Amino acid sequence: MKNKILFLILMSFTSLLAQTAGNSGLSFLKLGFGARNVALGDAGTALSTDVTALFYNPAALAISPASEVMIMHNEWIQDVRSEILGARTIIFGLPVALGFNVTSVNDIPVIINPGDPITTFNANYFFGSLSTGHMIVDNFYFGATIKYLYEGIYVNEATGWGFDFGGSYLTSIKGLNISAVIKNLGSMKELRTESTKLPSEFRIGPAYSFTLQDKYQITSAVEFQKYLPTSDIHFNMGAELLYDKLIALRVGYQSGYIAKNITAGLGLMWGNLSFDYALAPLQYGLGDGNILSLQFKF
Repeated sequence: MKNKILFLILMSFTSLLAQTAGNSGLSFLKLGFGARNVALGDAGTALSTDVTALFYNPAALAISPASEVMIMHNEWIQDVRSEILGARTIIFGLPVALGFNVTSVNDIPVIINPGDPITTFNANYFFGSLSTGHMIVDNFYFGATIKYLYEGIYVNEATGWGFDFGGSYLTSIKGLNISAVIKNLGSMKELRTESTKLPSEFRIGPAYSFTLQDKYQITSAVEFQKYLPTSDIHFNMGAELLYDKLIALRVGYQSGYIAKNITAGLGLMWGNLSFDYALAPLQYGLGDGNILSLQFKF
């Protein structure tokens, strides 16, 4: 019970009440997409060139255009659960990606006086997104995403719109690319008496991949992350060892957070089908995040 109340304070309380300058809500927009990216320290800005680019950097959708679909289940801390679906294909020569995220926090207690809660309520969040990307000049790609947002906390509801803009550059060094994105620009309608601020952010960083002895592929990335409404600055980094395009081992690190830093995971590939798992442990008894995703390319 204490942990759930603590988590409510951390994640949902600023969305329910009036927010001071510098705070933001809709924390579900900060959760990553794809267990591979989460295991790699959420450093997906330059790493994700598959369907997960719709969340991290829409410009990367045009780097390796393909048709694919991914589903992800995020069993996060304190009864927070997310179900995410992403799909992309080529329409009229342009890569187009759709994304959907349903996140819920269930059985949040309502306590008026010391003692047992008088009732419980749920917090529900949703976004639906449309993304595309295009090569502007040789080796430089630009992309954009538009998101419809919803939040429902207790008896209060609000909707809004968010926008992401990203760029990726494939350098002359084989396997090295540099990417940048600005995410979650936009606004929400009033939730009760105040509008929730979006957790807008800026990310930039490189990713590098190379092959050893034909069967081993090593990929690494590091990115600088700045949440615009706050003074928070983070560095996300990760490394992956892929053997024979069959099994991958991953580790990541995120700096500047109070309750989290190390991430890890693995991936299994069989033809066009990929299964990935990520573990994101948290401190202070908040629990562990367990993320599963399944990807199919066609």
